[in-house]
Amino acid sequence: MSSNSDNATTLAENKVLILYILNLIDNDITQDNLFKIITSINNINYFYFKQVLTDLIDSKLVGSRTKEKEPVIRITSEGKSAYILTKDVLPGIMKLKADHIFKKEFSIIEEESSIIAEFIPKNENNYTIKCKIVENNETIFEVKTFAGSRERAKRIVDNWNQNAKSIYPEILNLLLKNK
Repeated sequence: MSSNSDNATTLAENKVLILYILNLIDNDITQDNLFKIITSINNINYFYFKQVLTDLIDSKLVGSRTKEKEPVIRITSEGKSAYILTKDVLPGIMKLKADHIFKKEFSIIEEESSIIAEFIPKNENNYTIKCKIVENNETIFEVKTFAGSRERAKRIVDNWNQNAKSIYPEILNLLLKNK
């Protein structure tokens, strides 16, 4: 059975770990993407992660806002100051692991977040599909279309997710072509 001081140390380490990662990113990130990075460094469960993150948001060390209908977070200037004061709480081995995993995980997350597709049912015969490409938190391409069935909507979304890198240049070429 662990003592309260062990729990307090773990809590402090997890708070500093979150600040450390957010300090490395220095940009908006979704809570789920941050969780993917944190859990691959220090195996914590989602509810505990949410509790630690909520503490950081409540104490104004992490800012939270909604961007394109999705909640995103970012370290605040108070968070950066707190991180500088508390970074020694993070064990060296955890910091090394964080640096190593962060580079790998973050590049995967950046790639994943750059191609987005979703479909919203209006009714059972009418679906709105949105496909977009986001770079550096900026939507650089977005197309919205409709499908008459769930199967067609899903096919468009799946196709976009797998082939956006080849579809996007084709659409651009068609738009630029002189007729």
